[in-house]
Amino acid sequence: MSFSFLRCAIVLAAATSAACASASPVTTSRDADLDATLSAIVKDTGVPSVSVARIEGGRIVAVGVAGERAAGQAATRATRYNVASLTKPVAAEVVLRLASEGRFSLDDRMADAWVDPDIARDPRHALLTPRFALAHQTGFPNWRGPSGLAFIADPGGAPGYSGEGYEYVAHYAQALTGDRLDQQAQRLVFGPLGLRAIAFTATGTDAADIASSRREGQWHTPVFRARPSAADDLLTTAADYAAFVVSVMQGEGVSPSLQAERRRVQADRRDEICAGIPVNVCPDHAGFTLGWELFDFGGTLYYLHTGMDEDTFALAYWTPSTRSGTVILTNSPDGYRAVLPVLDAIGADATFVDMLRAQASR
Repeated sequence: MSFSFLRCAIVLAAATSAACASASPVTTSRDADLDATLSAIVKDTGVPSVSVARIEGGRIVAVGVAGERAAGQAATRATRYNVASLTKPVAAEVVLRLASEGRFSLDDRMADAWVDPDIARDPRHALLTPRFALAHQTGFPNWRGPSGLAFIADPGGAPGYSGEGYEYVAHYAQALTGDRLDQQAQRLVFGPLGLRAIAFTATGTDAADIASSRREGQWHTPVFRARPSAADDLLTTAADYAAFVVSVMQGEGVSPSLQAERRRVQADRRDEICAGIPVNVCPDHAGFTLGWELFDFGGTLYYLHTGMDEDTFALAYWTPSTRSGTVILTNSPDGYRAVLPVLDAIGADATFVDMLRAQASR
């Protein structure tokens, strides 16, 4: 199950309060302090484990972890988590970097290189573009049903969260370049950043390093894919995902024009997001942009994505104004319970957190 901002806000209502690729090395004392904070949060919330990376000034300044990655086995900073839909920002970044190389533009017709056979007879396939895929405007459902892929709305209209849209643009990019999305990710993102603990599959790695999940009091074997998905089930540590966020924040590999596109809402959802919350915590603009959800408070931008499946909950956010952000990974669908306590404890951006809290209380 994939997870967008509004659904995140709904389940955050149950949250309770509780007590590297960076330019500089992580400060050990800050790591230890974060470990202690997370230990208290794990105890208070019942989440099996939490791994957090904190970004300040464009650097990873602390990485902490607490709890168990499996029954009787402590999670460590090297533990990798299935981050569900946090896969999508990575896929989007690959697409943007390919576009920055001149392989295609965001508004090219994907039908010129790829058409899914399921929709080949529907003329609306000719309207699909990479932009619509990255901004959840393909008109596809989240996932195709037993009878295959079909439109549920016209492309380019009202946004509708869709993993299928991300899979579609990945097929398109492969058709143009000859390489799968994971291969391009290695060339364009993971390799240049020296990231070794982030991958679309567990191929060639030790599955014992992947966190098992706990739900309803029972432990379950780790979930990972044999074939890469552009929309789901990326495996990573908090530190590696934070290094990826830093690279995005710095605009590495993305042309200035596409960076400008990412700074504006592509598919408006402000009315949905602001419904039932105080005006003073409502953003001026909000909705999907290219790979992220974007919230604009008087020109101060916040980027967010979450991920939730039956085995995990994960969240990443960042703001270019202070070049700060946070990555939170857990190995339980109840991991949402740790989000507000973590953000409160680390003193995260008050404007952004106040919006989340308002969403949680409505």
